[in-house]
Formats: sequence, C-alpha cells, structure tokens
Amino acid sequence: MPGHGKKYRNARAMVPATPLPPREAVALAKKTAYANFAEAVELHLATSADPRQADQQMREVANLPHGTGKAVRVFVFAEGEAARAAQEAGADYVASEDLIKKIEGGWSEFDISIATPDQMGKLGKLGRFLGRKGLMPNPRTGTVVQPAEIRKAVEGAKKGRAEVRMDKTANVHVRIGTAKFTEEQLTENLASVYATFSRARPDGIKGQFVKSATLATTMGPGIKLDIPALEELAKQS
Repeated sequence: MPGHGKKYRNARAMVPATPLPPREAVALAKKTAYANFAEAVELHLATSADPRQADQQMREVANLPHGTGKAVRVFVFAEGEAARAAQEAGADYVASEDLIKKIEGGWSEFDISIATPDQMGKLGKLGRFLGRKGLMPNPRTGTVVQPAEIRKAVEGAKKGRAEVRMDKTANVHVRIGTAKFTEEQLTENLASVYATFSRARPDGIKGQFVKSATLATTMGPGIKLDIPALEELAKQS
C-alpha cells in the first residue's frame, strides 16, 4: 500500500500529539488543508455507547449558524397553503404524482425531505425507498412539522443542518463546514454541533460518554480536541 504524499506528511508534522482547545484546532485544520478544492471540515467523536441497545442510540439534528458549505436540495411533502409556503421559502421540489412515481422508480436527487403530519400516512408506500437512504421525514429530526412551521423548516434546511447520528461502531461523524470558512464560522458551527450532541446523550449511557474527539479536513490529518474545552465551548453557544 502506498504511503502518504509529501503534502500530507508536511501537514501531519504540524499536528501536535496533545489535544488542542477548539479554536486552536480549527485554526490548525485550516492550515493543514492543502488540496486545491474546498475541503470539508468534519468532527469525529468516538463514544462508549453500545448502538445495539435501544437506549444508547442517537439521532438528532444540529442547526449550523453558517451552513455546511454546500447547497442543500429540499423536497417537501405538503398540500395547499403549506405547499405554497414551501415553494416561496425556496423548496427545490414539492410533492406531485409525477415526482412520487420518480421516487418509486429509484430517484432521490435531494438531500432532505420535510412533510406536514397529514402527509405521513401517504408516505407509507415510500418508506422502503426513502428510509434506506435516510430521507424519510421524522419528527425527531425536525422534518415533520405543522403547516404553519413549514416555511421556517424549509429556510432552516436550505441554510444548513447537520445530522448528529451514531453509526454501528458507536462513532459520530459530522460535517461542520469547509476550509474556506473563517475560523469564527467553523468554531460557531462546531459549538452548535457539540451542544446538540451533548443534549442528546442517550439515557442508557453511564460514566464517560466521549472517548475521543478529532477534527479533520477531507485530505488532512486528524487533530485531537481537548474534550473539557470542547464541552465548555458548547455551553457558551
């Protein structure tokens, strides 16, 4: 297996072995982003949870003050006034018979779907298409909303949200922006994500929850985060 290239090795040499406070880690992540494209900046958390246990699972959504750095395509399941409000708020697609048939045929060129409660019964037949791709509206992730809240939900989704979800190995991976963001923007997004993560701590977790926290860009090395400092930053958000 080939080793890392010179640019990566140079970036890796800049990273200390000891954990850094969030703001210092963010500044270093930007410095170690060497690719000729806007690398994503991600937070990686290793937890002590056992995802096989129902009371140790996690799935929440964090609002990002500065978005994710990429366009978000929003599909809305609504009718009447709610559908019109969704269109005015910037929804890319509003459900129609033709679009529903496209979904049944395997089409899923959108990033998030939002529905009003009265549409959920009709979405049953789409569950096997949307569910496996993580696109099924869900009250827990704020994607099932009352008609009066549809405009706010669409605007929030278009601005940028991050799903905070534990994988099968009890790790959490969340995009908080790109290396083109300012240090302040990345720090504020990081604070929002970790605050959401902390509030969503599963009831079944006893003792230490976070084993390690790492910040990294798409091509860059991992930068260890000081967990107590990260927790303090989240409290201030």
